[in-house]
Amino acid sequence: MSGAAEDLSIGQVAERTGLSVHTLRFYEREGILANAVRRGAGGRRLYSEDDVEWLRLCVILRASGMPLPAIRAYTDLVRQGAGTERERLDLLRRHREDVIAQIDRLTRCLDLITFKVGVYEDHLDRGPAEHVCGASSPPERTPRNQRAASAQ
Repeated sequence: MSGAAEDLSIGQVAERTGLSVHTLRFYEREGILANAVRRGAGGRRLYSEDDVEWLRLCVILRASGMPLPAIRAYTDLVRQGAGTERERLDLLRRHREDVIAQIDRLTRCLDLITFKVGVYEDHLDRGPAEHVCGASSPPERTPRNQRAASAQ
């Protein structure tokens, strides 16, 4: 499975994943890679396409807010192989709930920002006679801020 045609350098993996070489080395030290990094002649790291796909998954998990210890725990379960599927599922379900909560918080933030944009747009349409800098909160989903939120 690991033929020479498949071998990728650390620089190539960095380019494909968007991770820096430093981060790839850090992930290796932290046990984030599902497979041990192979070494070629001269001790250079050699990666496979499977390694790249695993790292892409890790990038998504990190971007969604999963802490490194949780990614490491997931990686450890994957390394253990068959019989750990329930634990992997539980870990991913918990993270999904965290992401849903994060999306809800961001949606509330977006609603307030959209409301304030509307306040300032209305103010500028009427002219500078009125003072608008209060931190008014938005009404519950109005047609105007629903349209603006859906346009995002």
